[in-house]
Amino acid sequence: RIAAEIAAKPSQVAAAIALLDEGATVPFIARYRKEATGGLDDVQLRALEERLTYLRELEARRQAILDSIREQGKLTPELEAGLAAADTKQRLEDLYAPYKPKRRTKAQVAREAGLDALADALLADPTLDPEAEAAKYLKPPFESEHGANPGVPDAKAALEGARQVLLEQFAEDAALVGQLRQYLEEHGVVVSTVAEGKEEAGAKFRDYFAYTEPYAKVAPHRALALFRGRNEDMLRVTIRLPEDIAAGDALVKPMNACEQRIAGRFGIADRGRKADPWLVQTARWTWSVKLAWQLESDLFMALRERAEAEAIRVFATNLHDLLLAAPAGPRVTLGLDPGLRTGVKVAVIDR
Repeated sequence: RIAAEIAAKPSQVAAAIALLDEGATVPFIARYRKEATGGLDDVQLRALEERLTYLRELEARRQAILDSIREQGKLTPELEAGLAAADTKQRLEDLYAPYKPKRRTKAQVAREAGLDALADALLADPTLDPEAEAAKYLKPPFESEHGANPGVPDAKAALEGARQVLLEQFAEDAALVGQLRQYLEEHGVVVSTVAEGKEEAGAKFRDYFAYTEPYAKVAPHRALALFRGRNEDMLRVTIRLPEDIAAGDALVKPMNACEQRIAGRFGIADRGRKADPWLVQTARWTWSVKLAWQLESDLFMALRERAEAEAIRVFATNLHDLLLAAPAGPRVTLGLDPGLRTGVKVAVIDR
């Protein structure tokens, strides 16, 4: 895989990895071990080293996840195949999310009280009356193996618990999360506004006080400026969908594209059935409460990595030109490279 990515032969990559594992540095290998690596240059070696580290971390994480799910007794052949095929850390974590040990969530408390059955019933048959169905699940407080459970005092609490179950279930659907991340990456808009009361203190970020630009088109230097302004608490930076921006502060907003995708994934639609409004609201909450901020964080992290890589590339180009400039002007220069075994090498450089 690495050989294909850096345009080299597998044997060259294997030789370079052996040298790196022995403790050799990239500059040392590039300068003194060309015969071993078949002439890999420093750029290829640096890419190789970074990719090797990533892939080894990916494999270690994959094994840890497999062990964790196997210990829980929930590892199916399909899940194992999916984890084996995951080629990024992000995909691995998406698949692991439903099985990841987590603190006792509202959804887990609701499941202890049996409200997952209510959630399943309403999702499977939207013709049911949510209030009437919820009344069947009332339960006094009790002790579970995980601690005290407040029980289900009324229908409102039952429906809230069932909603928490569905919110967690929807937000942990790996295929859905991947689709939403890709959609937000392609259609999301970066919105930056000045933090309240920071107009004067943040004057150097004035260009970003009322700034919008499609996520896919944000230039690296603008991205770094936005992140600096956010880190200094001068800017509020978010990723929003175009339809949400257009809706502004309207009290009633139509479902955005991501909310529609969540609803469609689980067969939710407002067809006038008794449970439809409750299910539609649950789909919308999945986006606003669970997924929007999580995917925004993922995309900002990816944008920062791209921006920093480009900044390093530009810096390297500038440094390259600086180092190749004549340090003493257009003087004729004699250079000596003393060597006991190979003799003294001499170079003369003129204009």
